[in-house]
Amino acid sequence: MSKNPVTIYYGESLGRYGFGDGHPFGPDRIEAFWQETVKRGLDKQVTIATPQQCDDKPLLAFHTESYVSLVKRQSASGGGYLDQGDTPAFEGVYEAATTVVGSVLAGMNQMLSGDHPKVFVPIAGLHHAKRNSAAGFCVFNDAGVMIENLRLSQGISRIAYVDIDAHHGDGVFYAFESDPDLIFADIHEDGRYLYPGTGAVEERGKGAGKGRKLNLPLPPLADDEMFHKVWPMVEEFVRQAKPELIILQAGADSVEGDPITHMAFTPAAHAHAAASLSRIANEFCQGRFIALGGGGYNRTNLALAWNDVVNAMVESG
Repeated sequence: MSKNPVTIYYGESLGRYGFGDGHPFGPDRIEAFWQETVKRGLDKQVTIATPQQCDDKPLLAFHTESYVSLVKRQSASGGGYLDQGDTPAFEGVYEAATTVVGSVLAGMNQMLSGDHPKVFVPIAGLHHAKRNSAAGFCVFNDAGVMIENLRLSQGISRIAYVDIDAHHGDGVFYAFESDPDLIFADIHEDGRYLYPGTGAVEERGKGAGKGRKLNLPLPPLADDEMFHKVWPMVEEFVRQAKPELIILQAGADSVEGDPITHMAFTPAAHAHAAASLSRIANEFCQGRFIALGGGGYNRTNLALAWNDVVNAMVESG
């Protein structure tokens, strides 16, 4: 085992995934995270990996060929939207989005190598993208692509996906709604008050996937006390599934003070989630645990929450 079992993907190319003109998902988010990483000295306790770009082949395990072609065309022209108005195209958006996916896939391969079983990718967790379209600032669904590629090329099928972003991870949920081997647990702001309006507690999966999904919508202003009331349900749900690998979407927009959501967690909730899942990964998954930054539009919040996630991963070994 390496003395630095946690790997962070960090670099300027990963930061290019972001939208200009005051868009909440700006390209400055990665530097806000990294400045706090260096301030804490966490950069000396982890392995830093260079972001990687992928080609179309792994994308097509999840996304349709027609949608990937659309992103390429609009990336070349740099105009219009990739959805109904949330996700603008910009020149080079294809390259930026495939660097997010490529870095997550590189992290996947590092996890499976054994030396670096725990990975954090700050600009990732684009959980709204659908198989055939962008949505909610998300061009390609890196988690969905990773899940499909784990199955196609690595023979890993039983995967736990846990999401604590304020927004419901609808792009992952509906893509795998009938899949019994994708264990899905999502704590989010109630869809009656926040985009995308999905993730009701009654949504437990369909067909063979029924009962393999757990949606826990919380009211606006839900705080750490409420988080700790529901988290044991998530932990038990994941533990019972005995997954082979765990994914955490660690969106920091569930922390109090985010400009576009209404939740009131502190970064300590993110640390607790990461520590808990890291322990389960050590028990069932040979330590294989990847955390994706997800949302978060208050730069201080994302810096604190994401670094608390990294710290928890370091401390759990």
